[in-house]
Amino acid sequence: MNKSERWFERAQAVIPGGVSSPVRAFRSVGGKPPYVAKAKGSRITDVDGNEYVDLVGAWGPAILGHAHPDVVAEVANVAKNSFSFGAPCPPEVELAEAIVSRVNAVEKVRFTNSGTEAVMTALRIARAKSKRDVIVKFAGCYHGHADSMLVAAGSGVATLGLPDSPGVTKGAAKDTITLAYGDVKALEEVFAARGNEIAAVITEAIPANMGVVPPPPGFNKRISELCNQYGAVFIFDEVMTGFRVSADGWWGIEGTREDWAPDLFTYGKVIGGGMPLAAVAGNAEIMDLLAPAGPVYQAGTLSGNPVATTAGLVTLRNCTPDVYMHLDAMADQVFAIISDALTKHRVAHQSQRAGNLFSFFFTDKPVHTYDDAKTQDTAAFGRFFHAMLENGVWLPPSAYEAWFVSAAHTDDDLAIIARAADVAARAARQ
Repeated sequence: MNKSERWFERAQAVIPGGVSSPVRAFRSVGGKPPYVAKAKGSRITDVDGNEYVDLVGAWGPAILGHAHPDVVAEVANVAKNSFSFGAPCPPEVELAEAIVSRVNAVEKVRFTNSGTEAVMTALRIARAKSKRDVIVKFAGCYHGHADSMLVAAGSGVATLGLPDSPGVTKGAAKDTITLAYGDVKALEEVFAARGNEIAAVITEAIPANMGVVPPPPGFNKRISELCNQYGAVFIFDEVMTGFRVSADGWWGIEGTREDWAPDLFTYGKVIGGGMPLAAVAGNAEIMDLLAPAGPVYQAGTLSGNPVATTAGLVTLRNCTPDVYMHLDAMADQVFAIISDALTKHRVAHQSQRAGNLFSFFFTDKPVHTYDDAKTQDTAAFGRFFHAMLENGVWLPPSAYEAWFVSAAHTDDDLAIIARAADVAARAARQ
């Protein structure tokens, strides 16, 4: 038994399933998870001393690579004065200003500790503004684990085969309408039938928790038009994409070109630089519904703490145009390496990408919806995953997740990925 196995054995005795987040348990790919000792740049090292090229990046925050020296130095400097004050501090103001300066549709920001909290807050604002109850979401889009969002969700729920979680009340489910992703006709019909009940429509900017599914052309714009027409709030979940796919997120790529904007954004991951931090953001009128400016209550003891906001601020400052060019170039190359290896070894797959987010579905049919994603051969992915891991590449341990590159990835990393991919594709074929 190696060190990771011993740690996992200890963990299962004191932590449900041995993990603090379900996908980490390796249930969908089999085996036992390596326990991580450290990460630096593009590499991650487990407690047994095995080093891997990391294509998870802490599920998105490590856009600069792990332990970027500027982020580490500033966080250490701030931490000397305490991790949290439970009071206003300059870094939260500076980070909010940085977000507002990057996203033209955002005027005010409220920080939370997680993407789930940010979504919960956005839903509460939407219901208060519209004075309605019903939320429309799309199957396979994951918006955290708030009750009303665990209805036909993706990500860990999909990995564990739990499309609806026990413990979610009938009342929460009753107020949530779930549609097939990308189905404009169904969305129009729902608004025609129940438009006066709909408080909000929420969607991932790029669905990336059932695997990466690019939004159909005009889909997000049509959501915006319908919300405007019927007085509903459009919530654009950029927890995954915000400040990763461009300096102003997916909205900066699509919304500015098509001349539409959501009422609310939710952000996370990159804005915390690896620390627990997320945000809800939008125009001043809707954001000022939040207490103490308005009547909608939201609070958090650790929200906007100096360490997390400093990590996010320094991360954003280092996300230069050159960094985004590098991310796109690395995504191009990793995407091509994996696609070519799977094609060479005649493994049925669909390579899908939006911006620098991408994933691979082990199926011979294009994936446009959650139902499409569920047709893939997850056993083949499991074989592929373990072969990549054994050959020095750390992938998301689920067939329903996006892959991430960072500014720290190099040509040496690409060479390791290419060697591993050839072996892994053969394993998947078997």
